[in-house]
Amino acid sequence: MQPIDDTGRRRVVVFGSLNADLIFAVETLPMAGQTLLASALTVEPGGKGANQAVAAALDGAATVLAGAVGADGLAEVALRGLLAADVDVLRVRMDRAATGSASICIDREGRNQIVVAPGANLASLAADVEDGLLGPGTVVVTQMETDPAETATLIRRARDRGARTVHNLAPAGPLAADALRMLDVLVVNEDEAAWLARHEGLPGDDAAALHAGLGITVIRTLGAAGTEWAGRDGHGRLPAAPVHAIDTTAAGDCFVGVLAAAWVRGASLAAAIGRANAAAGLACTRRGSQGSLPGAAEIDRMSNAGQPA
Repeated sequence: MQPIDDTGRRRVVVFGSLNADLIFAVETLPMAGQTLLASALTVEPGGKGANQAVAAALDGAATVLAGAVGADGLAEVALRGLLAADVDVLRVRMDRAATGSASICIDREGRNQIVVAPGANLASLAADVEDGLLGPGTVVVTQMETDPAETATLIRRARDRGARTVHNLAPAGPLAADALRMLDVLVVNEDEAAWLARHEGLPGDDAAALHAGLGITVIRTLGAAGTEWAGRDGHGRLPAAPVHAIDTTAAGDCFVGVLAAAWVRGASLAAAIGRANAAAGLACTRRGSQGSLPGAAEIDRMSNAGQPA
């Protein structure tokens, strides 16, 4: 792949994980040493990076994903949803390690047990995102399912090149202190916010306290309680979208992807948060991961039905 100089184009660039999700439907969750027969098996594409890229693309953003898969049969599963959503996957490398995968058991009450094998995701390289993709027209999205050192390297480069950055601290874990504080937007849920406050020695874990301690805009998603944010340009809170939730899988990834898509199109950050909040609510109304992600027209209808921005 030849380097390009295309810094003026508006796009979302996601650096993150691709997984094949193996979802087992069981009556009860297995105990140690127990073998159960599942009533059904569903195999779906997943991974936080891939989910967020698909969400951004379905909301109409030109989207690029950089990551890694293995040279195995699970790679096709991991790439399926990205290709269907027309995400640019030219920067997804093939590694000797196995494609990342997740084994998910879900019982009749909706409880789950999940084991994730990162596999090739840990071979993802920030260098695969060339400088020509980084500029004022780009929003770079990162998470914590790839090597944190590579993620920090890309955040620094994006900052130097004038791109905006959105980092999802999921799953919660340490990111280099300088990279954390040069983010434009940090997205956390309640558990991740609590972990970050402890890790940074901050007196509180709400959006305002995290913003005060880190000096960056922080969005904290609150599940059924909605979303709150705080930054230099203001603060606010939104109720959750008025939906009947049946499955929250990928709702957080939907929020991040749609946030980036709306922001890169020129929406204010507050308006982008409102659109992402509506989209995440829609994702909760259907089962699955990438299969639950809504399209732009659905989000428009939800946003116009009374979701404040």
